[in-house]
Amino acid sequence: MSFHRGNLIAALLFFFTAFFCTIPAHADYYSDPVDLVERATSVYKRFLVDPNMEWFQRNVNQARGIFIVPQMLRGGFIVGGSGGRGVLLAQDGLTGKWSSPAFYSMGSVSVGFQIGADASEIILLIMTDRGLNAMLSTDYKIGADVSVAAGPVGGSAKAQTADILAFGRSQGIFGGVSIEGAAISPLDDWNRQYYGKPTPLYDIIINQNANNKQSEPLRQILPKPGRNAQTIGR
Repeated sequence: MSFHRGNLIAALLFFFTAFFCTIPAHADYYSDPVDLVERATSVYKRFLVDPNMEWFQRNVNQARGIFIVPQMLRGGFIVGGSGGRGVLLAQDGLTGKWSSPAFYSMGSVSVGFQIGADASEIILLIMTDRGLNAMLSTDYKIGADVSVAAGPVGGSAKAQTADILAFGRSQGIFGGVSIEGAAISPLDDWNRQYYGKPTPLYDIIINQNANNKQSEPLRQILPKPGRNAQTIGR
């Protein structure tokens, strides 16, 4: 009896490990780049009205770039993983003009005692040129070459000095948002699909040579120079 019970437990452990670890790698609901931009716009609007995101709303205009992941899925049973897709937009340091979006994947794997699954809305504020340059690399791990810190929550909170500040809205068993060590990679095929031709990240983010009118609703609600997100959100 104990032998069969042990086999059953082992089978269940294998099943749940395989099940939860495959969710993040494949399960997002973006059918194409257009859908992802629309969902990113909705997520950003929710951050603008969230009373816990007061610091974010006051200081997003100071960011060099903003990376929005509408749905970061995470699951695990002993071995965990997370994954999602997002868009990066950068603000010109001189004019304050926001670029069109560039498309990325984001994911990680962790080992340790954990169980459960959740989905998070994540926004990374890229606060420095160093942080933005890291995002332009072909394969980048958060925290490997630049500093990252949790974004302050609440009106009186103070931010740590970091290249990247991470903000998240999460529901699920895990609670909280952890992005340390997550790998971020460009989705060249989605960038090509969205702009109709192969388009380097530098031309999208820095030179701002790429344009798709579908992204205008998102770009228009991003803060202008000297104005915070709370002003824009009204």
